[in-house]
Amino acid sequence: MSALPYLKMLINLARIDGEVDQKELDYVTNIAKAHGISIGEVAELVSQNHEVLIPKDLTDEQRFEYIFNLVQLMKIDDRLFENEIKYCSKMAYKLGYDQGVMFELMLNVKSVAMEKDEIDNLRKSTIKHLRED
Repeated sequence: MSALPYLKMLINLARIDGEVDQKELDYVTNIAKAHGISIGEVAELVSQNHEVLIPKDLTDEQRFEYIFNLVQLMKIDDRLFENEIKYCSKMAYKLGYDQGVMFELMLNVKSVAMEKDEIDNLRKSTIKHLRED
């Protein structure tokens, strides 16, 4: 799986309020590094808006990773904007989730590092929100 669509989705969210603050940039950079993408490439990507194309062959695990990281990034600066919530909801739908997933994620995703068992439990509880289409 290419990490590029994933990063573009995160970058669009980080840019949605008109500025990318340091916490958001650090979050995106850490994910990029984990996927073998350089800081220079991230800096170039952050400077522009991107069309987001969701790969069709994502596993349920990858779908969860996408939406979990989007919600965590949205919460990382301790400010929630309506346009961020709408963007995450739109991406959740594109990832194959129903509307209920955002409610569950908004309540349970923390802006700080979460324990593995917390994330695993959340992953299990979001499966029920995957649409059948």
